Amino acid sequence: MHRKGNPIRRFRLTKIVATLGPVSSSPERIRALFEAGVDVFRFNFSHGQQSDHGARMAIIRALEQETGRPICVMADLQGPKLRIGKFAAGPIDLAPDMPFRLDLSTAAGDVHRVGLPHPEIFQALTPGNELLLDDGRVRLLVTACGGDFAETVVVAGTRLSDRKGVNVPGRVLPLSPLTAKDRDDLNFALDIGVDWVALSFVQRPEDVAEARRLIAGRAAMLSKLEKPSAIEHLDRIIEMSDGIMVARGDLGVEMPAEDVPSLQKRIVRESRIAGKPVIVATQMLESMIASPTPTRAEASDVATAVYDGTDAVMLSAETASGAYPIEAVSMMDRIARRVEHDPLYRTIIEAQHPEPQRTPADAITAAARQVAHTLSAAAIVTYTTSGSTTLRAARERPEVPILCLTSKVETARRLELAFGVHAEHTSDITSFSEMVQKACRIAVDDGIALPGQRLVITAGVPFGTPGNTNVLRIVWIER
Repeated sequence: MHRKGNPIRRFRLTKIVATLGPVSSSPERIRALFEAGVDVFRFNFSHGQQSDHGARMAIIRALEQETGRPICVMADLQGPKLRIGKFAAGPIDLAPDMPFRLDLSTAAGDVHRVGLPHPEIFQALTPGNELLLDDGRVRLLVTACGGDFAETVVVAGTRLSDRKGVNVPGRVLPLSPLTAKDRDDLNFALDIGVDWVALSFVQRPEDVAEARRLIAGRAAMLSKLEKPSAIEHLDRIIEMSDGIMVARGDLGVEMPAEDVPSLQKRIVRESRIAGKPVIVATQMLESMIASPTPTRAEASDVATAVYDGTDAVMLSAETASGAYPIEAVSMMDRIARRVEHDPLYRTIIEAQHPEPQRTPADAITAAARQVAHTLSAAAIVTYTTSGSTTLRAARERPEVPILCLTSKVETARRLELAFGVHAEHTSDITSFSEMVQKACRIAVDDGIALPGQRLVITAGVPFGTPGNTNVLRIVWIER
């Protein structure tokens, strides 16, 4: 796949995920987003048709062939959508302490009641539980309930309209995260060759296990942390997933907003310790949906995620349906680059450095980071089949790029999500000397290193043994 003389080199280590949608589906717009800095394209299966996503994939794979750069694609499944029914005469007005009933009836609602076609919610409720409607804009307190109804009083909110979403904070609902639509979308996404599948509505480790069985290794699996119940099983969910997404917007509906920032830091830290890529998502540059510049608070929010050491930051409606998709990517790129050049950034990253495990592979990878720093090397080079060697290097958060060489294009694409990784799909390597020669050539061709600079190379010998990192070598690039 490598194309000499046409490198796409990112001058930052933090990755950018961008969502494709109505305003960003043409070949010209997808190319512009890629050139502006997108590392991972997200297909949001909550919107659009499968044919739309299939057409975008064809464009991306053609761009990949043209540029010679592996491009990562993520399918984000919708998950269960819990919504009330419709009202007979349009939106209703609410007042504090007003009684309001939810039930399984399909009849149109009024000021006294509305349908809630989700028996699983009624099964989970007890008096004293709170229900949040319309992303928390309406709060109801359950006073009595049964298998097909809930009597509530209004705690907050002034207006309620058709089909608004429902959240049940503090309760685990007896629901699979994969609806019939999700299973169909998952099969389609795997058939067109997505690299990551993001699972919505994760409540417990069993949800992750169910998705992994269905994916069966055909893509990497990322768990979206958007339900507070998932945080109770955080360690196990991280362990069972290939990657993690911090879905701050959804988390902030079911838990106090003031808890989300510290939870974001905890999730990023725990994911990094486990060596799993982590994305910070939702509402990052939201004002850029309609404005060519973000608020200063939004710029600070993106910067905070980078200071935390996240692998990637994500744009949603900003690039899917906003008026300034290219500007949003460029802004995120500039913020990340600015933070990574701040001396305080490296101080923070080093202070949070995880202890290496007592294995030869971890010892060598940790040493590679230190050697690269001491010798001012241009890059760390890894050779990997499964991706484990490169992910171990990314866990170290080195201050130089990680040039990943792999004979599997699927591995190269997946690793584009990971911190600092510049992946190259190359023919199989049979000897260490061949790897050194190839690494030096690609590093120069892709603008990662110059003749006369050094590379720190890690690999597993014999080749082809996943996770068997046991060699470290320092090489000069000949002038």
